[in-house]
Amino acid sequence: MKQKRPKYMQIIDAAVEVIAENGYHQSQVSKIAKQAGVADGTIYLYFKNKEDILISLFKEKMGQFIERMEEDIKEKTTAKEKLALVISKHFSLLADDHNLAIVTQLELRQSNLELRQKINEILKGYLNILDGILTEGIQSGELKEGLDVRLARQMIFGTIDETVTTWVMNDQKYDLAALSDSVLELLVSGIHNK
Repeated sequence: MKQKRPKYMQIIDAAVEVIAENGYHQSQVSKIAKQAGVADGTIYLYFKNKEDILISLFKEKMGQFIERMEEDIKEKTTAKEKLALVISKHFSLLADDHNLAIVTQLELRQSNLELRQKINEILKGYLNILDGILTEGIQSGELKEGLDVRLARQMIFGTIDETVTTWVMNDQKYDLAALSDSVLELLVSGIHNK
């Protein structure tokens, strides 16, 4: 696949807009092509079908997010600082791109099982970051000894994810990024070594 080319990204960005506006099931490839300013046939040079566009969109956006996160996290020393970074970056990314928030929080969840499994595969990089933060925090004594990393990761990701979903469902009427500190304190109080 000819991924990192400008037209590829044009199509990805257009797909975010079209799917956010019309919903995944009502978004025809022709609408995405029109929004991207390319011919319908051009889409098929980069993607097999509409489902491939949706998966590629998520893979591209999440991949960029994970890459930036892995770099930025190196500058932090404690588990709390790293977790604060993950939460604030996650909230900021979606607060800055309302269409992407709609696609990731609503449209991806209405997809079929096979598509959701592919999306879960892409999410593993994000979840691995959380696992690393938790494991390091336990080893340093900052987090509770015997903490169930898998359960803690599920709770952290679930809280972040549900906070964003609620924000999207409320038509993004309040400042999502401003919730970062409150969410961090709530989560850390449950896992921090007192």
